Amino acid sequence: MEVCLEREPRSGGSDLGLTKNRGGGLISVAKQENPSHDRKQGMLIKPSRQLLVLWFLGWDVLIIGLSWLAAYWFRFQSGWVSVSKEAPSFNQCLEHLPMLCLLGPVAFHLAGMYDVNRLRRYREELVSVFKGVSLLLLLILAAVFYRQDPYESRLTMAFFYGLALFGVLAARRASWHVIRYYRRQGFNAQPALIVGTGREARRMARALRHASWTGMYAVGYVEDQPSSWASDLNILGGISDLPRLVEQHHVGHVFIALPFQRYHDARRVFEVLSASYVDVRLVLDVPSMAAISFKTTALDGLTVVGLRENPHHGLNVFVKRSMDVVLSLTALVLLAPLMLLIALLVKLSSKGPILFRQERCGLNGVSFNMLKFRTMRVDAEAQTGAVWAKANDPRRTALGTFLRKTSLDELPQLFNVLTGEMSLVGPRPERPVFIEKFRKTVPNYMVRHAMKAGITGWAQVNGWRGNTSLRKRIQHDLYYINHWNPWFDLRIMWLTVWKGIVNKNAY
Repeated sequence: MEVCLEREPRSGGSDLGLTKNRGGGLISVAKQENPSHDRKQGMLIKPSRQLLVLWFLGWDVLIIGLSWLAAYWFRFQSGWVSVSKEAPSFNQCLEHLPMLCLLGPVAFHLAGMYDVNRLRRYREELVSVFKGVSLLLLLILAAVFYRQDPYESRLTMAFFYGLALFGVLAARRASWHVIRYYRRQGFNAQPALIVGTGREARRMARALRHASWTGMYAVGYVEDQPSSWASDLNILGGISDLPRLVEQHHVGHVFIALPFQRYHDARRVFEVLSASYVDVRLVLDVPSMAAISFKTTALDGLTVVGLRENPHHGLNVFVKRSMDVVLSLTALVLLAPLMLLIALLVKLSSKGPILFRQERCGLNGVSFNMLKFRTMRVDAEAQTGAVWAKANDPRRTALGTFLRKTSLDELPQLFNVLTGEMSLVGPRPERPVFIEKFRKTVPNYMVRHAMKAGITGWAQVNGWRGNTSLRKRIQHDLYYINHWNPWFDLRIMWLTVWKGIVNKNAY
């Protein structure tokens, strides 16, 4: 997110090189500043990445200095912490300020805190600030140790770290909040062109409209192969018209959103714009290639794009498993009386076992026996074989109809969660006989098995359960897998209580 107070027009060619950009699934191919032109919108905040960096630099130096002084006061003068030995003089504290003002910008630069751009996300800012302040603390400790400085206090350093981390992050967030507010009001707006008119191009146009905080807006599409077209944006010309369109509409950004098979046209865009000073970004047609992940890594100077890597490993697995064990145990204790009552009613209402065990496939396609309270006759599939349940299914028992409608028949799956066969939240497990059919007809169906199956899931709380669109269910499952975090799980559990237990498609 480059924001700005002023920028001079520039001319000349731009070096186009592929570089990694983590925001929004884009790869930036040009990182130069754009030429600026006067606009008929009165006073505008004009882009200048350099001025924005200076703004952040000034605040960083100020906050580092104030945090250092405040840490000294908290430790030695506030009276909140006992002092067991002679406190260093305040002059010794002041002597370190020049070193801090030098090491701070160096550490923050190495941590990427001054790599500002319009697509920078909050999580990137948070990570870079954490890295920058941590690196600064290490540099200070190394300098104090090297100089054998008498001014050393572990508690003072801890105070400084906490104050600097909070102060720098607060200043960054406040600055971006103001900048984004004015961008949403139309200030500092930068026009953009979208090359292509297909699915990804239209999604890009929608993304720019939704992410108004970037200050970028699409003025139209560029396409060499136009057909019948209906959209709120016009096709302004072909690829060869790009230099004229950039000049005519004062364009600062060009997004290439072409299908993967038209890679040659993407190269043409780079060639046509070789003499234009404009940011160019490539929007990869990821949905047609990737299913659960999109990561870029560097290998010996090469950019390697991961299209299908399981994002759940290491700490993620530990956190999710810990949540499953704690919450399933808690639920079993709290719901034990209800489960005992249901078990008694199942036994008294119809002949057969209390629990129904059915083979399902979970993580990595491994089969397990999923538990449910029995809701159908014992011989329900004796003649029909494996079939999906349907509304007003005649195979259900009277109690089973109620249990299915309220999803209470799923409660024994808490034991599956406790044993590690399932998770509280995840894609619903399916029977092997249906999987063999779906894997041949539904794209990316098997990617659902990249995570443990769940009692509830993102598809279920959005109404995609029972005899509903399988493709929609897969889309929601893949979205969950790719965007998983602990808070997402808690959100789904909360929505399950209010929206997922009783559902018109539960039968």
